[in-house]
Amino acid sequence: MKVALPTAQSVAEAAQLLRDGKLVAFPTETVYGLGGDATNERAVAAIFEAKGRPEFNPLISHVLDAAAAQKLVRWNETADRLAARFWPGPLTLVLPRSPGSPISLLATAGLDTVAIRAPSHPVAQALIRATDRPIAAPSANRSGAISPTRAEHVVESLGERVPLILDGGPCLVGVESTVLDLSTATPTLLRPGGATREAIEAVIGPIAVSDALPSGDSARKSPGQLESHYAPARPVRLGASSVGADEGLLAFGPTVPPGAMLTYNLSPSGDLAEAAANLFAQMRLLDRPGIGRIAVMPIPETGLGLAINDRLRRAAAGDGTGRRG
Repeated sequence: MKVALPTAQSVAEAAQLLRDGKLVAFPTETVYGLGGDATNERAVAAIFEAKGRPEFNPLISHVLDAAAAQKLVRWNETADRLAARFWPGPLTLVLPRSPGSPISLLATAGLDTVAIRAPSHPVAQALIRATDRPIAAPSANRSGAISPTRAEHVVESLGERVPLILDGGPCLVGVESTVLDLSTATPTLLRPGGATREAIEAVIGPIAVSDALPSGDSARKSPGQLESHYAPARPVRLGASSVGADEGLLAFGPTVPPGAMLTYNLSPSGDLAEAAANLFAQMRLLDRPGIGRIAVMPIPETGLGLAINDRLRRAAAGDGTGRRG
């Protein structure tokens, strides 16, 4: 395992590894991704193996732009409007795969839809351009665990399972991309994320929100739909207005209850963008021996708060071992 700053040489090395069917971790504006050639079934299988990820949980394929996406999926006018507004950026679109699409069937969990996005991080763009093929990339961590927003988080979670990690510094958005299903009659929000529902609806009008999750081992249309996900090893208690002496506190806003063993504040000023960027890193800092439980103060359910609360609820649904329940 090698950690390298993103130079022309290291990006070229990473691209060659990807073309050879190997894995590379790289930064995006949302979280660090564990990348493999999305057209190579063996490379995609290696992603599932490295993460310990259920094979009914699909992967997002990363491309440079809408023109590249149109070679892989059946594009439509709604996708065109959304891409013009949000790409490159933290919005994933789920669309029917096009005839002859080279995207691995394993990457799509065997479904006839493809989850696809164009990341805005310059390192991610340089890597996609140098590789010259779509890159399948879930978050670069063991399945169900806290997502990585720094290169050192990838090292902690995956270690030798990934040959090369491109260290592009901390991720600016800090929560995964929003996933919007455009294969349904009404566009449907499958996962809240870095692009807010309000901003999406300002472009295309009202969208539906998917509350029902597939049961058992049936295939999901989107990553992030497991009931327990993003889970630390410590149990998580939500809506905390007070805190116990054995708890670590994930605070939000200027008024913080006293008494916690350790406190980190997502945003002392109550800024949701700052809170999203700090979420996974601060959860990791509280997920340490000696802390009995992580208490989390209430977060508003507006804007990026929708994505933050989604991740926190799934973290709280874990079994306290960092595993999927």
